[in-house]
Amino acid sequence: MRAQPPSEGLGHRVDGEDAVDGFALVFRTRSTRLADLRKALDAWLVALGVDDDAAYDLVVAVNEAVSNSVEHAYPPDVDGTVRVGADVEPDGTVVVVVADDGRWRVPPTTLSDRGRGLLLMRENVDQVVVERAAGGTTVRLCRSLLARRPEVLPTRRHGHEVLVEERGERVHVAVRGDVPAHTGDALRRSLLTAARGGSVPVEVDLSDLGAETDGALDAVFAVADAAVAAGNRVVVLATPGSPVWTALEASGVRHVADVVSPIG
Repeated sequence: MRAQPPSEGLGHRVDGEDAVDGFALVFRTRSTRLADLRKALDAWLVALGVDDDAAYDLVVAVNEAVSNSVEHAYPPDVDGTVRVGADVEPDGTVVVVVADDGRWRVPPTTLSDRGRGLLLMRENVDQVVVERAAGGTTVRLCRSLLARRPEVLPTRRHGHEVLVEERGERVHVAVRGDVPAHTGDALRRSLLTAARGGSVPVEVDLSDLGAETDGALDAVFAVADAAVAAGNRVVVLATPGSPVWTALEASGVRHVADVVSPIG
């Protein structure tokens, strides 16, 4: 695994004749190019043949790991470096290593600060290994490949949209459209990301949900369980008598979340 790329500058390096063998980059912590990192990593994963869901999970986890290094590894007046390397193990597991030369400071967990990055990483990959030492911190993220392009690649269009808005101490997440069972994982990730793994109080608005609700129920249960574990409780908004209201009533979700009618 190549955890330390040989040169600086955003971009990926490939090895041998296969143009998607390896990925590597290094950049300064004062850089504002984190979005470029996400695009470059996603492009590498797409070229590698990783399915959309697994690629999304990895990009989210790597974004959290790099953001932690950028924001917490170095003092404010130090322009440090963060190194990202990725490769594929013989068993088909994508392994990404994020390394810095600083020391992570424990961040606060308020809504206005990031925090809970490790929890989000663990929600999106199979394994997270963090090694802290005096000379720096290394995060190893592992995610099994679920599919290869193009035979069984799921679409990025999940038939619903998710709108996230911060409202004071709470995050409001509106879900619109149909959410059948096979799209539940995509919504689950969106809700857990909005709720920062359950650490931030979240309100899930399902009042504009369509007739297909199975995936939404699974996602609500997931974020509600994570919230309870973090000492919070999810509020679910649904219109009485609607298909999703009926499904929520029958599901037993009230044991872990508050189901209420939207105001107005």
